[in-house]
Amino acid sequence: MNQHVVFLERDSLKARMRRPDFEHSYEEYPHTRGDQVVPRLRPATVAIINKVRLNDEILAQLPSLKLIAMCATGYDGIDMDACRRRGIAVTNIRNYAIHTVPEHVFALVLALRRNLLAYRQEIEQGAWQKSEQFCLFTHDIGELFGSTMGIIGEGAIGQAAAAIARGFGMRVLFAYHPSPKKKKVVLTPLDQVLAESDVLSLHCPLLPATRNLIGIEELRKMKRSALLINTARGGLVDEAALVQALEERVIAGAGFDVLTVEPPANGNPLLELRGPNFILTPHVAWASAEAMQTLADQLIDNIEAWVAGRPQNLVT
Repeated sequence: MNQHVVFLERDSLKARMRRPDFEHSYEEYPHTRGDQVVPRLRPATVAIINKVRLNDEILAQLPSLKLIAMCATGYDGIDMDACRRRGIAVTNIRNYAIHTVPEHVFALVLALRRNLLAYRQEIEQGAWQKSEQFCLFTHDIGELFGSTMGIIGEGAIGQAAAAIARGFGMRVLFAYHPSPKKKKVVLTPLDQVLAESDVLSLHCPLLPATRNLIGIEELRKMKRSALLINTARGGLVDEAALVQALEERVIAGAGFDVLTVEPPANGNPLLELRGPNFILTPHVAWASAEAMQTLADQLIDNIEAWVAGRPQNLVT
């Protein structure tokens, strides 16, 4: 059977992508608006998507569609119940960013713990140049050695972050959360992790059970000296609550790579924060050249395996 493959968001993946090794026709688009999804996917048997949303109403108009191949790990934009009813398989990408995301986590942690933004700002303002001694002690600097890192999400990326943390001499606690994976590690009650962590890093999926997992009540349970790091999904944290917590010094700082709505074309409260205790990057923790190429290769592997009748990385 000739498969018709349609990639709706080619510009979301900056990597070489080989063509599938089976009989097929192929179309790709740099990006796709909501009103373009149905006409572009109507002839498709295989859809490659990243952030395009596919709900029941849209899927009902795509009778030829048999496979949705995510070029990402998260799939909360897909109506999975509708896919099951219609016999549409869904695959996602796994374990491709186990180095780049944890490295980004610790780039944020170190910049915040050592107050790099504040010191850079003071140099730009001439404070060091006017100093009466060789160094400037205007902001506290903390070490990671001997501190505690709490991790919510015990999958491959969470465990890779834990390995780096232990390399810094940190104690690691994995928190129990509403949708734990297979218990590869000992899980600690969330309240205990909130209370004991000097750094709390999120690595769990965005599901109904984890949406706004961290709100103002959870933030108030954390140490006033603690850092919150989110390189997972924006919806895991109540963003208004985080703004309040940072402004009221409920926690010491935060580093985020994700927002609830991306791109934040209509604004976001986190965009208004200007202090050195908050760092926001534009969803690039995953995007090393090496990780993107691994993703592209696995994406085609997933499609080829499904066509061959040996599906892998199926979302259930």
